Amino acid sequence: MDSKGVTEQPTSFERPETGVDPAESRGAPVRTSTPPTTHSTPPHSTPSHSPGGDAFGGTSLPAQARTGETPSTPGTTEPSGPSKEPSDIAGNGPEHSQPSVAAEPGSHRPRPVPEAVPPQPGAEPPQSSAERRTGQGLPPGRPTPMRRDGDRLRFVGAATRRIARGIDLDEIVMGLCRATVPTFSDAILVYLRDPLPVGDERPTGPVVLRLRRTDRIPEERDTEGGFLPAQAQPEPTELTELSTVTAELCEVRPGGALAEVLRGVRPVFADAPAARAALPELLGEEGELIIPDGQRAILAPLRGRRRVIGAAVFLRRPDRLAFEPDDLLVAAQLATHSALGIDKAVLYGREAYIADELQRTMLPETLPRPTGVRLASRYLPAAETARVGGDWYDAIPLPGSRVALVVGDVMGHSMTSAAIMGQLRTTAQTLAGLDLPPQEVLHHLDEQAQRLGTDRMATCLYAVYDPVSHRITIANAGHPPPVLLHLGGRAEVLRVPAGAPIGVGGVDFEAVELDAPAGATLLLYTDGLVESRLRDVWTGIEQLREKLAAVAQLTGPDHPPPLEALCDEVLDMLGPGDRDDDIALLAARFDGIAPSDVAYWFLEPEDAAPGRARRLARRALARWGLEELTDSVELLVSEVVTNAVRYASRPVTLRLLRTDVLRCEVGDDVPQLPRLRQARATDEGGRGLYLVNRLARRWGATRLSTGKVVWFELNRG
Repeated sequence: MDSKGVTEQPTSFERPETGVDPAESRGAPVRTSTPPTTHSTPPHSTPSHSPGGDAFGGTSLPAQARTGETPSTPGTTEPSGPSKEPSDIAGNGPEHSQPSVAAEPGSHRPRPVPEAVPPQPGAEPPQSSAERRTGQGLPPGRPTPMRRDGDRLRFVGAATRRIARGIDLDEIVMGLCRATVPTFSDAILVYLRDPLPVGDERPTGPVVLRLRRTDRIPEERDTEGGFLPAQAQPEPTELTELSTVTAELCEVRPGGALAEVLRGVRPVFADAPAARAALPELLGEEGELIIPDGQRAILAPLRGRRRVIGAAVFLRRPDRLAFEPDDLLVAAQLATHSALGIDKAVLYGREAYIADELQRTMLPETLPRPTGVRLASRYLPAAETARVGGDWYDAIPLPGSRVALVVGDVMGHSMTSAAIMGQLRTTAQTLAGLDLPPQEVLHHLDEQAQRLGTDRMATCLYAVYDPVSHRITIANAGHPPPVLLHLGGRAEVLRVPAGAPIGVGGVDFEAVELDAPAGATLLLYTDGLVESRLRDVWTGIEQLREKLAAVAQLTGPDHPPPLEALCDEVLDMLGPGDRDDDIALLAARFDGIAPSDVAYWFLEPEDAAPGRARRLARRALARWGLEELTDSVELLVSEVVTNAVRYASRPVTLRLLRTDVLRCEVGDDVPQLPRLRQARATDEGGRGLYLVNRLARRWGATRLSTGKVVWFELNRG
C-alpha cells in the first residue's frame, strides 16, 4: 500500500459476552458531537471466530452484546420491559453503547433514544463522571469502565504483535499504519530521521525528518460503516491527500518547539501549548490545515534505544470522538514498539550490508580475460538471510599465457567461513604468482589452513590451463570432480584423484595432466550445486553431466553453447529443496592458441643473442603479415634480451604469440625482477625498461620457480 492507499475495512464481530462495550474498531460506530440518526437495526447473529485475533491481523475486535440478550447478574431480578443504556452522545456513558432489548419473535426492535428525548420510566438515571470512572452506581450486570481499559490492552497487544512481525524498515512502518488506522485513528503520518542513525554512531549535521509514510481511511463510508451521513461529514479536504499538504522534509532546529517535544519523548495532544508550536514546524505551513480542533491529534516522538529517530502524528476526523488521556498511553506504547523495531531493522540492514560487502570483496569483482580462454562465473548464497559463506572461485593469469582456475569451499556459510575463505584465497593467489605446480599450491594451502586453526577444513580444486600446448593440469583436495563438455556435445566427468581436504595435514596431493581441446568447456563447481538433502553428491554429478549434454544438443555439434547461458541453464537444474549450501560456479571455454600463431626459440647467453633475436622476430612478423610492427618489436626485443643475457647462465627463451595482440615473452634463470627507474643523464644504461614502458601496450615481469619471465604486448594496429 502506498502512502495514499486505502486501508482495508474488516467487519466488526460480536461476542456472546453480556454487557461488554465494543471498542473503536474498523467499521464500528463512534461518538460524535452530533446526535446520531435513529434507525432500526436488524438483529445480528454472532459469527464464529478464534479468540485472541485482532481486527487487522488475526485478533478479534472487542466484544459486543448479542441482540436480544439482557445483561444479568446472579441474584438480581431482570426487568421485564426493554432497558436502555444511558446516551453516550455527550460522553456520559460507556463508549459505543447501544440499547439492549429483549427481542420477541415478530416484534419490532425499538429505536435508540436520541439525546433530546427524556428517558422513559424504568430507565436507569445517567451516571456522573466519578461514577463512570470508578464503576460505582452502575446497576448489576452493567459494563464497567475496566472493560474499556481491557479493550485498550487487547488493542495494544495485537498492534505491537503486528509491528513486531516486520523485519525490515518498510514492514515495521506499514505494520504501525495498518494497526492504528482506523482502529485507533483515522489517519497517521510517520516521520523518520534521514539518514537513520545506526547503533552507537553519532550523526553529524542537522537533524532532518523525512515523511516516510502516510495512511488514512477512505472518505466514502455509509452510516452503518461508522461515519455520519453525507450532509454532516466535514469538507473533503481534511484527510484526503496527506502527503500533498504536509512537508516532506523538516529540519529540527536546535532549541525549537519541535526539538523540545521530541526531547520530552512523551506523546502530547495537538492542543497542548508545546504541540501547537511544534506541529507547524513538523508539517509545514499547509500541514496545519489537517489538524482538527480539540484533542483529535496526538504527536508521539519515536525514540529508539539511544535517541529519537522520528515522530508519528495520529489524527481523528472532526466527526469522530476526540482522544482521551488514556489514549496517550496507547500512543506511547505504539511509538515505543515501533521505534525499537525500526532500530533493530536498521541494525539488521547494516549487518546485511556488511555481509554483502564482505562477500563481494572476497570474490573477484571481474574475471580476467586471458589469452586463449573465456570465463564465466556464478555465486549463490545459501539463503537471503545468510548471504555470506565459504565458497569461492578465482581465475589467475600466469606467465606464458596460462591461467590458473581455482574453486574452493570452506565448511559452513557464516562470517567465520567467509573470513577463512578470504585468507585461503589470498594465499592461493600468492602461490599462483610463484608459478608453483598445482599439487604444491594445495600443499601450502593445507599448511596455511592448519595455522589458522585445528578445525579449519576446506576443499579445493586447482587447475592450470596452457593454451599453447592445449593441456590442463589439475590437483584436487577433497573437491567434487570437474566436468568437461566437449565440442560434439559429450559431457565427461574427469577422473581426478580426490585427495584429502585442506586442513587435514600430513597428506600428499597428486596432479594429473589431461587434454584440453579447443572448443571444450570445463565446469568447476562446489558441492552445493550437486548435493542436497534430497540427493547424494554422485547423483547430483550425474544430473549435472546430463544437463550439460542436453544444453549442448540445442546448439548443435559444431557450436558450443554460450557461456553465460550455459551457467544459467546449470543453475536451473536446482529444485526448491536443493539450496542447502552456497554455490560457486566457474566455467572456462578453451579456445587455445593455434601452433601457427606461436614462434618459440632458445638463445644462448652470449653477446650475439640480441642481434639473433631481432632477426628471428623480423621473420616471424613477416610471416604473419605484421611488418608495421617490425621496428617497435626489434627495439623492445633487443632491450629485454640484452638485459637477460647479461646475468643468465642458461639459455634464454624467446616466444612470440599472435592473438588479438602481439605478445613477446623472454625467460631466463635469474629470479630477480627488473624494476623501472629513471636513468640519470650520465648513466650509460638503465633506459631499456623505460622504452618498454613507453612503447608497449602492457608489460610485466613474473617470478617463476626456475627464474622469471619478462613480457610485453603491442596492439596489432
